[in-house]
Amino acid sequence: MLLRFPEPYDFEISTERFRAFGSDLANLWHEGGLHRVVGGREVRIEPAPGSVDVEPFDDAIEREVRTLLGAPFDLDGFYAWAAGSDEVVRRLVVQLAGFRPPLAPDPFEALVGSITAQQVSLFAAFAIRNRLIERFGTKAEHAYAFPTRERIARATEAEVVAVGFSRRKAEYLIALARSDLDLDALAALPDEEVKSVLTARRGFGEWTADWFLARHLARPRAWPAGDLGLRKAVGAFYGEVDVRACGDRFDPYQNLVAHYLLTGLRVIGS
Repeated sequence: MLLRFPEPYDFEISTERFRAFGSDLANLWHEGGLHRVVGGREVRIEPAPGSVDVEPFDDAIEREVRTLLGAPFDLDGFYAWAAGSDEVVRRLVVQLAGFRPPLAPDPFEALVGSITAQQVSLFAAFAIRNRLIERFGTKAEHAYAFPTRERIARATEAEVVAVGFSRRKAEYLIALARSDLDLDALAALPDEEVKSVLTARRGFGEWTADWFLARHLARPRAWPAGDLGLRKAVGAFYGEVDVRACGDRFDPYQNLVAHYLLTGLRVIGS
């Protein structure tokens, strides 16, 4: 089934993150297409002229694939705004035309990814996350279904440590899974309330909350100023500047600018 995205749309660049740091078993790049398990079925997503080809297909799969491929982002508005922005942003928009940052469709998966990536490289984070997925997820043909919150809630700290988590991170992960926090309800809250709810939990700081806003909720003004990768990207393109204050110049498109800077540094260089 063909699923159309507004032009321009670049499937290769938009899915680059799933290849940049090693294999991602829950969003698996295999033989030129992206595989993800949705509702127990493995879905293959591959490029097609002006669209993507998605098989199998139903309403639930369409919703998840659209989110995964960044459909909630307002690229038209961003590109119109970027035309009046600085030279760096204008150049990146041209060089990365059609880039839609991928999103984590599930809030629990998004937060688990953030816990995994705390204070380690993304290469290490992907490797540890994959071991968690293999141990607690369910394999389809090629890809794995990401472990459910209920399955992680039944795990012991020792089991989670065995796949590569520190004891403290294992504690954070299991506590989240067993908590009564309604993760879906966070989508109805404004940015600052989302951050307040998340940072009230042990092990969840501003960095985790900012990336949840950016990579799950697609909030336009999310700007993870404390992220080492973003600091490196801002430094490469703008020199020595205050990264937190720098975000103000990109209002109201901080989230998209952050992704364009990060991806631009990886695939183009400064």
